[in-house]
Amino acid sequence: MFNRIRRLRQVAAIASISSLVAGCGVLSSDSTEEEGPIVVGTTAAPSTLDPAASWDSSWELFRNIYQTLLSYPPGSTTPEPDAAENCRFTDNSNMKYQCELREGLTFSDGHTLDAKAVKHSVDRIRKINVKTGPAGLLGSLERVQVLNDREVVFHLNKADATFPFVLATPAMSIVDPEEYPEDKLREGGSIVGSGPYTLSSYDDGNQAELVKNDSYKGIAERKHSAVTIRYYQDSPTMVAALRDKKLDVAFRGLAADDIVDIQADDDDDLQMIEGSGTEINYLVFNPKDPMAGKSAVRKAIAQVVDRPAIAHKVYKDTVEPLYSMVPKGLTGHTTGFFDDYGEPSTSKARKILAEADISTPVPLTLWYTSDRYGSATKAEFEELKKQLDASGLFEITLKSRPWKTYVEGYQNGEYAVFGRGWFPDFPDADNFIAPFVGEQNALGTPYLAPRITDDLLPNSRAQSDRANVVKDFEDAQRILVDDARLLPLWQGRQYVAASSEVSGAERALDPSTIMMVGELSRKTSW
Repeated sequence: MFNRIRRLRQVAAIASISSLVAGCGVLSSDSTEEEGPIVVGTTAAPSTLDPAASWDSSWELFRNIYQTLLSYPPGSTTPEPDAAENCRFTDNSNMKYQCELREGLTFSDGHTLDAKAVKHSVDRIRKINVKTGPAGLLGSLERVQVLNDREVVFHLNKADATFPFVLATPAMSIVDPEEYPEDKLREGGSIVGSGPYTLSSYDDGNQAELVKNDSYKGIAERKHSAVTIRYYQDSPTMVAALRDKKLDVAFRGLAADDIVDIQADDDDDLQMIEGSGTEINYLVFNPKDPMAGKSAVRKAIAQVVDRPAIAHKVYKDTVEPLYSMVPKGLTGHTTGFFDDYGEPSTSKARKILAEADISTPVPLTLWYTSDRYGSATKAEFEELKKQLDASGLFEITLKSRPWKTYVEGYQNGEYAVFGRGWFPDFPDADNFIAPFVGEQNALGTPYLAPRITDDLLPNSRAQSDRANVVKDFEDAQRILVDDARLLPLWQGRQYVAASSEVSGAERALDPSTIMMVGELSRKTSW
């Protein structure tokens, strides 16, 4: 049987040999172009091609085609200049951030990329103000000032040490003012960017073909000149394509069964790369719903839900239970939901409902997306229904929709309770709290929490040293636990399945777990 430790030892041995002979050119990870494009499979198809509309995994595509002022070199959690030559706060209060662009930048259509294009790109996000779009990331921005062709200044309305991280998100992709209107979204199935690759063709929901952008100036590696990204509805179909050699890499949406099967497989043609992750999965309660809007109902659900059972039964321990919105590994993580609720208890939940004079069973409909987070999502919600129904306190109905219509539904407040996943915009606890609170947030469900938005987040953002913000984030999470408007369920790890002939997958994921496809290559020898 396949032994994962053995495979890792084999990889380590190969790496050791490579280091000895690299100087002689005996082994190389450079790809030969005759072999065609690297083909990557994922279940996360873009919902839009316009950065002003996206605060979701459309960023996977954006990161590789558009360019941002700052980005992440492999292995780094600190953003560094990409389209910019340098960036810095120019004051001591973290309220004025200035960037100087590289010389000679152009878009893929040949138009000049200058400071005016940067201002246009950021300003249109706020002007168009798409519901659940990325405008919420710019809450601390007062205005954008163009000093000259290459210099731009971001004036903030409050101290914000996280602003460089915001500029490094694909939401802040720089777009061509001649192609992207200032007051409406761009239509069509093409992209004009300045990133490491250009989009040569796009079949919505099915496939994107990328080719190397020869005019790119930035820090991204391009170890292969062409990459094809194929979008799948479920993990089994995607993994079958990988086994049939129709894919080189499978990422995002791998089901637990498929991960375990590949790890246990005796097929030396495949490898499974595993890494720590900060992806989280959680439930959202609509405060306007007659039942989900009741604090006691939400707390009773929090008291019944068995996270370890979900992690083990549904995800085969490829995820771990999560008891706060801030995942383990980040400054400010707590275990607030476990501290308050402990082990699942029907008797405690019954008492919560009885004290609020709520009759049981409580009828609720739980919604999930059928094609966004992988095929295990359905099984996860079936397990939630089983747990809640078994308590005798709830009567659960399950419903689902494809992602695009699912988003419209929660934006319109149609769901009492719905599931969401979150892949971080940047590696800071701020990004697991700020996007979910306030009048405008990533959920389309206003969550007024003035103590968080007016005090705790501003206090934390004034601190350049993020080790000094622990108390602020602990206090913010205390509020989230008390309100129980958001119910964290699990924290994921990162898995990439790939042909054994592919290298670079372990370096391809940035801190927000977005894949930089240029890091991928085919191994060649002699």
